[in-house]
Amino acid sequence: MPSGKFNDFSINTIIGPNTVLKGEIESGGFTRIDGSIIGNVNSKGRVVIGERARMKSNISGTAVTVGGVVYGNLIAAESLVVLSSALVIGDIITRRIQADEGCVIHGRVFVCPDEESWLRVVSEYGSAREIKSALPVFSKTRGTGNGEN
Repeated sequence: MPSGKFNDFSINTIIGPNTVLKGEIESGGFTRIDGSIIGNVNSKGRVVIGERARMKSNISGTAVTVGGVVYGNLIAAESLVVLSSALVIGDIITRRIQADEGCVIHGRVFVCPDEESWLRVVSEYGSAREIKSALPVFSKTRGTGNGEN
């Protein structure tokens, strides 16, 4: 089996309706999600979140289209489309955005048209996310001072 087989970006990943997945997804190409996912999705290609999809995930891809519910952050290297049926609770980082009338976005939106601003925002955002993810661990080990651990 040639070693390049695993780098074939034409392979599609499909999570169908009535499918529930708990775990991380790493995809080398187009990814379509119509089910429910708890876990991050990282794609080297396009990501489409269908209208019936329900996700508690951070999502990254080259171009992302959201039609369902996403509770998490979105990073789209090229473009992001939020359809009228979508609900996004989280931050968005992209180079171009289209938000259809009727969609709901609750979070910060960073649009970075040039390479310099893109690299800066993604770097700063990644550092902030690492700090935030360490805080709950710190508070659990130290306690809250009110008897809770």
